[in-house]
Amino acid sequence: MTTILVVDDSDTVRKMVEFVLKTKGYAVEGARDGLDALERLEREPYDLVILDVNMPRISGVKFLETVRSEPCRARPPVLILTTEGQERDRDRALAAGADDYMSKPFKPTELLARVGKLLR
Repeated sequence: MTTILVVDDSDTVRKMVEFVLKTKGYAVEGARDGLDALERLEREPYDLVILDVNMPRISGVKFLETVRSEPCRARPPVLILTTEGQERDRDRALAAGADDYMSKPFKPTELLARVGKLLR
């Protein structure tokens, strides 16, 4: 089964994303910030990570830089889902190793389409 890690410090957003993904049969786990997500990646592999940028303890960009810089760490595709919609924010996340970038608020159909593309 495909397992997706959703990382967002907003319980509301995290639960909404989890709900959308579960309706399509994905196994979904949640993390509250980048540090929590790094700890989870050390314990088990994920097929995809959906990641917010602005979070406490470790930001989404710092999470990406850490995961992409360590060759021994699992390197699942990462979809950024954030309120940061400026081109410079997108460029920074993609330069840090994100595979795709979406702005909030999001359409469930668009989220599912991008998730499907990244999992292929």
